[in-house]
Amino acid sequence: MDSRKVSELKAFVQLCEANPAVLHLPEMGFLRNWLQSMGAAIPPPPKAKDSCQGGCPCGPPPTSAAPPAAEPAASSESEESEIEIDQEGVIEPESDAPPEMVEFENVEVTEEMADQANEKKMEAIAALGEGDLQRAVDLLTDAIKLNPCVAILYAKRASVFIRMQRPNAAIRDCDRAISINPDSAQPYKWRGKAHRLLGHWEEAAKDLAMTCKLDYDEDASVMLKEVQPKANKIMEHRRKYERKREEKEIREKQERIKKAREEHARAQREEEARQSAEGAGFFPGAGGFPGGFPGGFPGGAPGGAPRGFPGGAPGMAGFGDLLNDPELLMAMKDPEVMTAIQDVTSNPANISKYQNNPKIMGLMAKLSAKFAPPPSQP
Repeated sequence: MDSRKVSELKAFVQLCEANPAVLHLPEMGFLRNWLQSMGAAIPPPPKAKDSCQGGCPCGPPPTSAAPPAAEPAASSESEESEIEIDQEGVIEPESDAPPEMVEFENVEVTEEMADQANEKKMEAIAALGEGDLQRAVDLLTDAIKLNPCVAILYAKRASVFIRMQRPNAAIRDCDRAISINPDSAQPYKWRGKAHRLLGHWEEAAKDLAMTCKLDYDEDASVMLKEVQPKANKIMEHRRKYERKREEKEIREKQERIKKAREEHARAQREEEARQSAEGAGFFPGAGGFPGGFPGGFPGGAPGGAPRGFPGGAPGMAGFGDLLNDPELLMAMKDPEVMTAIQDVTSNPANISKYQNNPKIMGLMAKLSAKFAPPPSQP
């Protein structure tokens, strides 16, 4: 054995005796496994001192701060789904069934019917003055049945429903009034107030703003100033949540692209290795080894053994080195090694399967060097 390598081995052993922590380095894992398989007892790793801060071999590796950071991120996203809005004045929807809604299209209203409807409307206004809200609703319902094509009748009944705390019925009447006359401000006003009662801040702000746009109303303007900040808060919250969702989708897309590129690069490297192996073979010469293998090393053995090694053929010096190399001879007894050699010699492209196997690749490189053709002589 090379005396220089023996000296290096002695020096390494002395280093391990002086500082057993060296054995616990990650790259010394193979040595620890071998020593333990031989029955050796390896000293436990010393405890890390404060000065090490987990950065030296005697202590654990530094703790990554990334996992703790992920927790606040999740809670932040959870907080995004909640928003606090002052719900003062908001009521539960009524359970009462609204009045029957009559059809108004293709309805022929006579002058007499129109006059009767107007009389019912005036009686309803009088009932409101007396505080009799239900009678006002009944009279307005009779008026609508007589003349269902007048938007103001629905808006008037909606205003009574608001006073009765029946916002859903009011919204239903206002929807009909707007479908008949979308340029009337009153239906938007009462529908905006109904949405405010239900806590529908964005819808309320939209209807009240439309009221002031069509026909400025002081009462609607005052209520708009109350609901608009709440509507703005909800809209800003939604935009913020949507931005976070879009950013998350972008990150996920970028991660998918990154993984796809890595997979493509890996496949490209494997293809290049395969093509390189097919083009030149792993070993020099046809079929991998000089002169072809299997089918014999170059030529044959002296005496002409079939598919053997004739004396004097190129590559015999390498074969002699093979017989005198204990490491190679020992490797040839390894079933894994022999299987790999047979696999590669049958198809040189299969060498790509062993790129991450240092034992096989080291042996292949050594064989390639030993069986390389001698340099041409002048």
